[in-house]
Amino acid sequence: MERFILKKLLDWKNSPYRKPLILKGVRQVGKTWILKEFGRRCYENTAYFNFDENEEYKQFFETTKDVDRILQNLMLASGQKILPEKTLIIFDEVQDCPKVINSMKYFCENAPQYHVACAGSLLGIALAKLPLFQ
Repeated sequence: MERFILKKLLDWKNSPYRKPLILKGVRQVGKTWILKEFGRRCYENTAYFNFDENEEYKQFFETTKDVDRILQNLMLASGQKILPEKTLIIFDEVQDCPKVINSMKYFCENAPQYHVACAGSLLGIALAKLPLFQ
């Protein structure tokens, strides 16, 4: 089934002004599916990190704001390669991880060559509580 959002995601991928993407919505509407499908269709590989299933990923964001160090830790923990421009990085179930959401600022400023998408339900509530981009 073709989804209209795939065109929007492709526009995001190709934009010279691309910033990390935050996809929020109610539970069970296909956020994770669409991001994984987008990664499968439009990237050489996808690095998928689910913070609900693997709580250990959260610690990589607690100790540093250095994007290179975060990515090294994630690659070591998952055994996945993350390549600039070629890998879609998906952070899923981020609603309970304010440090992950806050790190998007550093991905944007210090590592724009990485394509990062976050997904979470009730993310609006989490974002409202977070003092982002101060």
